[in-house]
Amino acid sequence: MERDEELEEIRRRKMEQLRMQQLAAQQQVDEETVVQERIKSIMRQILTPDARERLARIKMVKPQIAMAVEEQLIALAQSGQIQRKIDDETLVKLLDRLMPKKHEINIVRR
Repeated sequence: MERDEELEEIRRRKMEQLRMQQLAAQQQVDEETVVQERIKSIMRQILTPDARERLARIKMVKPQIAMAVEEQLIALAQSGQIQRKIDDETLVKLLDRLMPKKHEINIVRR
C-alpha cells in the first residue's frame, strides 16, 4: 500500500515537472513572437515597401545578415538618426557594407 502511494507521488511530481517545462517553453515562444512583431512594426515605420521586400528575401537566404541589418536600423531609428523612410537603394548600400566580401581565387596553370 505504501509502495503504491510512493509511486503515485513520484508520478504526480513528474507530471508537475513536465507541466512546468511545457509552460516555460510556451512562455519563451510567446516572448519571441512579441519581439518579432515589434521588429516588424519598427521595420514598417522605417522602410519603404520595396526595402522591406528585399530584406524579407535576404532573411530567407541569410538570416544572420538580415538580423544584423534590422538591429542596425533599429539602433539608428532609436537614436533619431533616421529622418525619412529608407528606400531600396539605401538598403542595398547598407547591405554592401555589412555583407562579407567574397574572395576570388584564381588558379594559374603553367
